[in-house]
Amino acid sequence: MKAHHYLGFRVLTGESIRYVAEWDGDWLALIGWGCAAFKSGPRDRWIGWSQEQQWQRLKFVACNQRFLILPGVQIPNLASRVLSLNTKRLPLDWLRLYGHKVVLAETFVDPSRFAGTCYQAAGWARLGQTRGFGRNAGCYFYHGQPKTVFVFPLMSRARSLLSDAFLSPELEGGQWIMDVNELELQGENGLVAVLAGITDSRRPRGVRHGQASILTVGVCACLCGQRSYAAMTEWVQRLTQDILKRLGCPWNYRLKKYVPPSEPTLRRTLQTVDASEVDRRVGKWMLSKSYGDAIAIDGKTLRGSKKGNGKPVHLLSAFVQGEGSVVGQQGMLEKSNEITAARPLLEPLDLEGKVVTADAMHTQREFARWLKEDKGANYVFTVKDNQPTLLKDIQSLDDQAFSPSVH
Repeated sequence: MKAHHYLGFRVLTGESIRYVAEWDGDWLALIGWGCAAFKSGPRDRWIGWSQEQQWQRLKFVACNQRFLILPGVQIPNLASRVLSLNTKRLPLDWLRLYGHKVVLAETFVDPSRFAGTCYQAAGWARLGQTRGFGRNAGCYFYHGQPKTVFVFPLMSRARSLLSDAFLSPELEGGQWIMDVNELELQGENGLVAVLAGITDSRRPRGVRHGQASILTVGVCACLCGQRSYAAMTEWVQRLTQDILKRLGCPWNYRLKKYVPPSEPTLRRTLQTVDASEVDRRVGKWMLSKSYGDAIAIDGKTLRGSKKGNGKPVHLLSAFVQGEGSVVGQQGMLEKSNEITAARPLLEPLDLEGKVVTADAMHTQREFARWLKEDKGANYVFTVKDNQPTLLKDIQSLDDQAFSPSVH
């Protein structure tokens, strides 16, 4: 690279990976990836991110800083083929080395030397030209050689992942329960307003953060896959000022910015609030924002859990099929109590026009009548030996007894 590339080679800046393209043991090409350019007008306009998001998420963009087909190698379409194969493996290699993926690749081509044909053949998009500035030792200088900017999305949702209000855990190899970018936080029906109705048991003196704001932060952090107070704190500290404002965080006049809650504030508030009331309000709110029409109820014993009597904790949960978001849960001591816990579980939820599915334990006449008449819902229940007469009646039917169906 040092001998044959017109820019020479000393080092790749920032997080970097070097690749060698081989065929039968022979070296064909060299590729060097490093950190993205701090500023690039065509790229930044194409992504649509704010300046604050740009500084926080720049690490998810990789720059192809060097690309060299070695002298003497004459293979048709080799350059575009190498680029295509390399970009397919780049995100996972980056995740393995640095703990996060890259979702966008960029490069800068000198138009006085190259047309960027191999990049265009590999599917890269030409965005325009730079203004001819360079950066050295933290200072910008004008060199008068504009470069052509090319980008290639390494994931189908690259632009939205980089410009969405909330940072997706997908970028750091995690996962979230629900895309919080689609949630309504402010307004009359927003999550902050829903949680504002919960009684605040804290002493007024010294309170800086509203309870509704802290609870909203906690709920959104959980939906983003955070499972500890420390993880929640790190998550909220990475949010932009605009998001902190939407979450209801207070404005600090001395620092002139919105300030997120600290780890002790989050922990104390979440430990003292009425958890069942939070669960009920959040579940009802999540159901109102859901697009699913099928609600499943199912009970599970929490492995490793134990209450005062030594018995494990058993929860009956209601969740939206297809989304997996839990919209309600009811605790009990024994699995047989699921029958009596089903109605209190579903009572706060708006089930009008929805379908409730459950296993054979809940195949009860009164429960079915309550769903249909009181909640305006339909139901699909499994019939087993606990309803012997109904089971026998169903078994005696033939196909002609059912309406025509593709099944």
